[in-house]
Amino acid sequence: MFPHRKNQKPSLSKRPIQKEKATRELSAGGVVFRRVHGAISFAMMKDSYDKWTFPKGHVEAGEDIEEGAARETLEELGLNEIRLMEYLGKIDIWFRDKFLKRGKLIHKDIHYYLFEAPSDARIHADSKQHVFDVKWVPIGKIDETSAYPDMVPIVDAALAVVKKLR
Repeated sequence: MFPHRKNQKPSLSKRPIQKEKATRELSAGGVVFRRVHGAISFAMMKDSYDKWTFPKGHVEAGEDIEEGAARETLEELGLNEIRLMEYLGKIDIWFRDKFLKRGKLIHKDIHYYLFEAPSDARIHADSKQHVFDVKWVPIGKIDETSAYPDMVPIVDAALAVVKKLR
């Protein structure tokens, strides 16, 4: 235990421990790729935490999860057109919100879809969307560029699908 406290018993607070209730949220997003002369690259964005990731956002009332994923992906990357390819999976994350619900504990389910963009698609950052930079990342660099460990299964699923298309 604690060698410097050999003969001391741990002190326990008399106040009951309360588990903090988290706010549940539903989000959806997209992993977008394009093919240019046989080379495949993925659209990535730098988020408000200064990390490279993929677009996602809240599913709005009355919207299907797929529709929310497409809308958020188009908005955050500044794309005009994408084609739905496949469902990639769901992750759930816990975090403290720093924007709308400042400091509140959030438990968010995020559904990801794979989308294909036209070969001439251009992307642009929009700080109003909390996107501070964007870039096309070659398929061989996607693992090292994606900053969030919880995205590994989503990225792996996207790579598995895209590699079959070659």
